[in-house]
Parts: sequence; C-alpha cells; structure tokens
Amino acid sequence: MSMKELPVIPAEDHASLISEPLSEIESAGLAHVFKALADPVRLRLFSLIASHAGGEACVCDLTPYFDVSQPTISHHLKVLREAGLVDSERRATWVYYSVRPAALAQLSALLTPAAAAG
Repeated sequence: MSMKELPVIPAEDHASLISEPLSEIESAGLAHVFKALADPVRLRLFSLIASHAGGEACVCDLTPYFDVSQPTISHHLKVLREAGLVDSERRATWVYYSVRPAALAQLSALLTPAAAAG
C-alpha cells in the first residue's frame, strides 16, 4: 500500500477500527490522511468540496474563499488527492474535485464511538 492513499478497508470491517487497535499499516496510511487534513486550508477545502452543490467543486469555485494564490490552492488540492481524500476530473480548462465517498465513510467509521457504531 502506498503511503499516499487511504487504506481501503471493506465496509464490513469498519467496526474493527473502532473495537480493535489499528495495525501498523493502517496507522501509517491514516496518519498520512490526518496529516493532509491537519492544515487549515486543506481542511476547509475538503469541507467546501464536500458541502458544495452537486458534491463537486471547480478550482474556480474554491479560490474566492482564500487569501492565497490559485497555485497554492492547487497544491493543497494535490495533497488531498494524493492522500486519497478527493478525486479530480479535468473538464476543458478547469479541474473539478469531489470527496471520495469511501474515504469519508472510513474516516467516519474510525471516529464513531463504539457505542454509536453498534
């Protein structure tokens, strides 16, 4: 498994993340994901994309929310993409980003208390 991807864990195994300690491989992959989200700009980008109408957002939709340049926004989006949190699709001159549902489900399962998961 690449350190740049969220480890893919089958849906039926989500509960094991809550009830059992993470393996070394899972820990390494998830640490990379949390590191990507630990930056305030990236966390806000992730939130903006997830909450955007239609579930996807163009770079042009995202840049007005920040006081940084478009290349900086693109860099942060690349980090989110490499961490396996978002997908991208080029359409003409723009790139559209969407949150990977599997990544969101895995993070949600990991952070859900055991009592609420059952």
